[in-house]
Amino acid sequence: MNGATPPLASARGRIVAPWAWPLVALRLAAMLAALTVCVPLYYLLSPFTTRNPVPRWFLRALAAIAGVRLHTRGRHPAQRTFFIANHVSWLDIPAMAGATGTAFVAHDGLAAIGPLRWLCKLNDTVFIARHDRRSVAAQIEQVRAALRETGALTVFPEGTTSDGTGLLPFKSSLLSALDTEADHIPVQPVWLDYGKATREIAWVGAEPGLDNALRILARWRPVDLTITFLPPLSQSERANRKAMAHTARHAIASAMAEVR
Repeated sequence: MNGATPPLASARGRIVAPWAWPLVALRLAAMLAALTVCVPLYYLLSPFTTRNPVPRWFLRALAAIAGVRLHTRGRHPAQRTFFIANHVSWLDIPAMAGATGTAFVAHDGLAAIGPLRWLCKLNDTVFIARHDRRSVAAQIEQVRAALRETGALTVFPEGTTSDGTGLLPFKSSLLSALDTEADHIPVQPVWLDYGKATREIAWVGAEPGLDNALRILARWRPVDLTITFLPPLSQSERANRKAMAHTARHAIASAMAEVR
């Protein structure tokens, strides 16, 4: 992001107090231990299952180690569901995966980071090039294949994280994968709500990702995250990708307004 650093982001650049470093180190060590256990287990179970449960176990553990206390509300999702969610923090990913077993649609910038790409692929992440219109058809097919193979898939249509107090515009291009009734799978809006801690958790402005991660790992207080599963879209509401994006955004915004 270009331009001057917002005051909030600037203040966040000085975030980990000296006495918090032992907690950060302990959490990082626990995450590494979880990875060390889960990777061999993943490959051990791979020949015997079509949907390996280990990534879900690992990501659920990651969220818990980071201090997330997970709460769920609303209609329980079907096993095969396309989730449309708001995006506030990197914690959204381990929390959603831990709660539902979902895979994710992610921008291809993450694919350039070797170890991160490898970890994402273990959870069947679909990488898309948001600025390459020539590959849209191929990306749509990737999304459809992921829905068939993994059952649940989550997209963050804002395209980036917000401050959690409102919603950015929803980008509808990848929802083209659901334009046809042949892929009849529930499309369910999801609101990720960090409550009073939202502004502290949100990754926004020019704050570096490492600073954000360290700041969250240095918190002594737990992070309460409520995942609200809103009613799936009706057939008329999913008539096309733009209708889906508009309706899902309205549903999430309405849920936010009711609480705040």
